[in-house]
Amino acid sequence: MSCPDCLVPVHTQFASPDLVGAIVEGGRDPVTDPAWAESGARSPQEYARWAGHLCGMTCLRMALGADAPSLFALRDGALGYGAYTEDDDGVIRGLVYAPFAAYAREKHGLDATVHRHLAPAEILELLDEGRSVMASVHYAIRHPRRPAPGRGGHLVLVTSRTADGAGVHFHNPSGTTAATRAADLPLAEFERFFAGRGVSLRAAA
Repeated sequence: MSCPDCLVPVHTQFASPDLVGAIVEGGRDPVTDPAWAESGARSPQEYARWAGHLCGMTCLRMALGADAPSLFALRDGALGYGAYTEDDDGVIRGLVYAPFAAYAREKHGLDATVHRHLAPAEILELLDEGRSVMASVHYAIRHPRRPAPGRGGHLVLVTSRTADGAGVHFHNPSGTTAATRAADLPLAEFERFFAGRGVSLRAAA
């Protein structure tokens, strides 16, 4: 489904959008997601183990548009570049920005730039250059009226300015409702959750 405001697809990191709330806030086991196979995972168990870590791959999938590979096909490619790693005890780590950017450039033809220090106002400048921005935010950004418990740890795709030009429109891979999956926030509100880093993307010329 494409967003009517920015025309970029809206995807979630869990295969059933209507179950995201139950999974991320209600404790439902992702292994019970009936649509797990649509993710490209090889089994419900692989899907359940990885889906919660794939906000970055979901952002990439949205940025690639309607013909993007499946979520787990993107995960496989990112693994090959070292954008995710697994410890000996099975702990999944990532997304690691530099190898991810190399993967996005070399395998998907995107102009990908890592921004280790990114001011909120600079996001607007990148949007004006025709780029989208994978921004590191706290997952609680889906509840913007609540106090921000932290910054960073989750990725959303900022796709455009808001209609008034002063805020950001972004797609949240773990949004629990339609309004939080494609959301608008004033820049100051977004900043409360934003860790000041990310990766900007643009289709290569």
